Amino acid sequence: MAITLQLDDLPDLARGAALLGTGGGGDPYIGLLLVSAELERGRTITLIDPDEVDDDALVVASAFMGAPTVVIEKIPGGDEPVIALRRLEQHLGRAADAIIPMECGGLNSMVPLLVAARTGLPVVDGDGMGRAFPELQMETFGVYGVSGSPIAICNERKHVTVIDTGPDNHSMEWYARGTTIRMGGVSYIAEYPMTGAQVKRTAIPRTMSLALRLGRVIREAREQHRDPFEALTECLSDTIYQHGRVLLEGKVVDVERRSADGFVRGTARISTFDGSRTVELTFQNEHLVARDGKRLLAIVPDLISVLDAESAAPITTEALRYGQRVRIFAISTPPIMRTPEALEVFGPRAFGLDEDWTPVEELSTV
Repeated sequence: MAITLQLDDLPDLARGAALLGTGGGGDPYIGLLLVSAELERGRTITLIDPDEVDDDALVVASAFMGAPTVVIEKIPGGDEPVIALRRLEQHLGRAADAIIPMECGGLNSMVPLLVAARTGLPVVDGDGMGRAFPELQMETFGVYGVSGSPIAICNERKHVTVIDTGPDNHSMEWYARGTTIRMGGVSYIAEYPMTGAQVKRTAIPRTMSLALRLGRVIREAREQHRDPFEALTECLSDTIYQHGRVLLEGKVVDVERRSADGFVRGTARISTFDGSRTVELTFQNEHLVARDGKRLLAIVPDLISVLDAESAAPITTEALRYGQRVRIFAISTPPIMRTPEALEVFGPRAFGLDEDWTPVEELSTV
C-alpha cells in the first residue's frame, strides 16, 4: 500500500535510518533539512510497495557517494542527485518511472526522498543493502544479477560524468570512487537502472517503512519512559531482521579515524563503566566488526550500531567522541543478505577480514 510521507514522519524516518546505517551512510540530519524544506513548499513524497511497481517500469537507485565526513563540510544544495538522474535518463533514452534507495541507512535514506520531492516520482519502499555499505557493488541488486552501470555522477559544481562498465560492478565502483575523490570526496549518483521485475527479485523489501517504524518506536518508548532498547528488540522480532540485542553498555574511551581513498576508516574502543570489559569496533564508513579481545561479538553483514545509552539516538562514526555514554546494538540481517552469493560480495572477506561470517544471534555477548 502506498504511503504519503508527512513532515512529522521525517524525524522518525531519519532516526531509524541512522540506526540501520550502522554508523555510516552519512548523517541523515542534512538530508532531513533538505527534504523537510521540500514538504514545507507543498511538494509530496509517496512510498510505494515493491509489489506495486509494474514489471516493465524503469527504476533507478539514487544516493550520495563518498566519505560521510566530507558531506558535513560540503553541504549539498539539493540539485545534485536530480541532475545525476536526468543525465542518466538522457544516456538511457528513457525517463525513470520510480526511484529506489541504494541503501536504507543514514543520509542515503533521504537523498531518494529529495529526488522524489523535486521530480514527483514515487520512491520504492526497499533498497539494495538493508543497511549501509561503503562500496557500490555491495548491493543485492548486483548480487542477483543487475548491472550497476551506466552510472551518472554529479558534484556540487554540477559537473556530471557517466561511467558504463557493463556487468562489471567492481570496475564501476573503482572508476566511480576515483571520480568522486577528484570531485572533492563526495558526489551524488544515479545507478542500477533496472526493471520493476528486477526490483521485486533483488531488492530488500519495505526497509524505508521499517526505518520509519524503528525511529517511531525509539521516540515513543522515550515518551512513555520505557527502555527504548527493549522496544527495539521487540519491534525487530516480527520483521525480516528478526534479532536485535545490546552487546555492551559503557563509554567511548578512544576513537581513531581518518579519511583515505574516499572512505572514513578507523577504530573505536568502548569500555564498561567499571573498566572490566572493552569492545573494539572497526569501521570503514560503517561498523564492520565488534570484538571483545579476541572474541567475536558481531561481524558484517550483520548490523552494528552505536546508540546513546539513555535515548537510543544513533551515533554515526564521524560523530563518535571520547566520553560518550553508549550502548552497542547489533541486528541480524535478512535472509536475502545471508546467501553464499551475498556473503561473497559483502561478507567479512570482502572487507579484507580474515574470518568467516557467523550469525550474530549465534555469538555470545557474555
